[in-house]
Amino acid sequence: MIGINEGPVTPPPPPSRAPELAARIFAEGGWLQEELKLEHRPQQEQMARAVAAAMKADEPLLFEAGTGVGKSLAYLLPGIVHAVDQSRQLIVSTHTIALQEQLETKDLPLCRRVFATTPEMEKYTKFKSAVLVGKSNYLCTTRLANALRDKQELFTTPEHEELQRVAAWAEATTTGLRHELTPAVSHEVWDLINADSSSCSSKYCDCEKCFYQRARSRVRQANIIVVNHSLLFAHINAGGAAEKGGSRGVLFPDDFVVLDEAHTVPEVATDHFGLRLSSYGTDRMLKHLFNPKTKRGILKRFGTALDQQLVIDALDASEQFFTFLAEKLLDKKPIVRVREDGFAEPWLDGPLLALAKSVRNLADKLDEGRERDELLEQAGRLKTYQTNVRQFLNVADEKFVYWLERSGKRQTIVTLRSAPIDVAPYLREELLQRDTSVIFTSATLAMGGQIEPFQLRIGAPAVRWAIAHSPFDFERNMRVFVATDVPLPSPRDARLALDVLIDYVRFCTLRTKGGSLVLFTSYSDMRQVADALEVDFAKARRPFLMQGGDLSRTEIARKMRSLGNAILFGTDSFWTGIDVPGDALAQVIITRLPFEVPTHPVLEARTEWIRDQGGSPFGELTLPDALIKFRQGVGRLIRTITDRGIITVLDSRVVAKPYGRHFLECLPKRSFEKISRETRETRFQPFG
Repeated sequence: MIGINEGPVTPPPPPSRAPELAARIFAEGGWLQEELKLEHRPQQEQMARAVAAAMKADEPLLFEAGTGVGKSLAYLLPGIVHAVDQSRQLIVSTHTIALQEQLETKDLPLCRRVFATTPEMEKYTKFKSAVLVGKSNYLCTTRLANALRDKQELFTTPEHEELQRVAAWAEATTTGLRHELTPAVSHEVWDLINADSSSCSSKYCDCEKCFYQRARSRVRQANIIVVNHSLLFAHINAGGAAEKGGSRGVLFPDDFVVLDEAHTVPEVATDHFGLRLSSYGTDRMLKHLFNPKTKRGILKRFGTALDQQLVIDALDASEQFFTFLAEKLLDKKPIVRVREDGFAEPWLDGPLLALAKSVRNLADKLDEGRERDELLEQAGRLKTYQTNVRQFLNVADEKFVYWLERSGKRQTIVTLRSAPIDVAPYLREELLQRDTSVIFTSATLAMGGQIEPFQLRIGAPAVRWAIAHSPFDFERNMRVFVATDVPLPSPRDARLALDVLIDYVRFCTLRTKGGSLVLFTSYSDMRQVADALEVDFAKARRPFLMQGGDLSRTEIARKMRSLGNAILFGTDSFWTGIDVPGDALAQVIITRLPFEVPTHPVLEARTEWIRDQGGSPFGELTLPDALIKFRQGVGRLIRTITDRGIITVLDSRVVAKPYGRHFLECLPKRSFEKISRETRETRFQPFG
């Protein structure tokens, strides 16, 4: 965990100039407009002033900023001023890699240019920034040296060559980050050389040579730290600022936070405030100690035959436990909710406890040093794992939902999962009650112009909020078409509905000259439509891209931007975060309204919880979630002031059902054209 040590008592910092300078930077005729010749955006000025005031007052704020407002600069510039003036750290957390890259390579350099425009702001040009990456992503040169020394005990002969390859790479790399290694190093080797160990610390590592210790130093000295939501909540779960002795702050003592793409925060937080224990992780943890097949591992050097036998016993118990779950509970469905205890015997309990005690006894026999610390760390992990498995088997907390999952390419990995049914109390405690400013911002926080549903979701009913609408001219640059003759969802009409959907996707994509993003809510539907239309796309010489292949989402987006007229099929993750400006994305087709069917244990449990409280699960959970996802999908289309294009909705429920008006109200363009298969030839008119 990267942390900051509290220093000696210092005098209070000078007052923050963030509100004053934000007003002068973003005002009409202000420094942004006069010095950098950037367009004045009243919405951006509104946001910057509100953010600066919240930061100075150490208060939370919810701010919806429509596409084109320029929210990154609106929170970065006042945030950097406040951080420098107050000698505090600004944490900026995002959900997507694309936005992290944009902040690092585009927005922060632009901030430096802004500060350089006038002598009054020159001191802020020297701000320091760092990107926070998980500890296990870094190579530890100390552990690498130890692994090279002890390779005969730790690794098989084929792994020796891999270790030498890493050693050669370590001489050339400047970051020591795992993703730079090509081809990727095996888990077995990386587990013993990465920085996620007590062996990697300032006590044992040369801070000038260890990649993680150097990164830790950069983070300590940074005024602004860029992180992703998942890592943020992993650190919070491990103690955050409170664990480091801070009376205020979220991640580090005395920090303040901006959560961009904040609409994803409840989902990410839910994922991190519960348990996740897998058969794969258990196997790796135990074989890290001793692998009975290769006769390698930590206990090969420090343990006795009896200690090694305890690992073998734990591996046998693990196989018995997870095989039972797979065969008895996950034989028919990949996800199964667990409601009561007694569904499995505690086969792992005794073996894990015995092994943890054995490893701790081995550690106690050693002198203070790296080896002892590492064994103590392993003993602690075993005990924590044993405790978590016991809690899961007892279905211990009624405020949590428990379930089992089967995953992996061969569907052989079994995972125990739990999550809070209501995440609001956890977000309130970890973010909103830390006596510091936390800014939630996104282009989509509201439903029907009101942020109250999102406020309740994050436990912030009394927190101040504001909305700045997009400055783009949607009335002129967007056309909206709704197909009224697509059959309503029904098992009886499923085949007919799919045939109609295929027909519409063919017509709409091939009628549009630029690129089309076709958004699905079902991978099965996407695959069937793709199978039916790939030949048509090829005949029309239209490049076809689809989620689920070898390319990552970032690579797919990059390819779509370069091709100019590609057709891209995507599901869940493609509704948000993908950014393709210009004619390369001239149409977004929404095949179905993005309602989540409450079959997943978390949604099922929340539905029951709301109903038990006398509420409406559809109105309080299903509809708000669908509206935000719908807004995100629509928001993929117009990304710049010169963009234009069409939204095509192939779900007749928006005009046939009472709740459909909420989706129509979410559209940035108020008017829309109804089409059918009989009228579309004349009514469906793309730009250009």
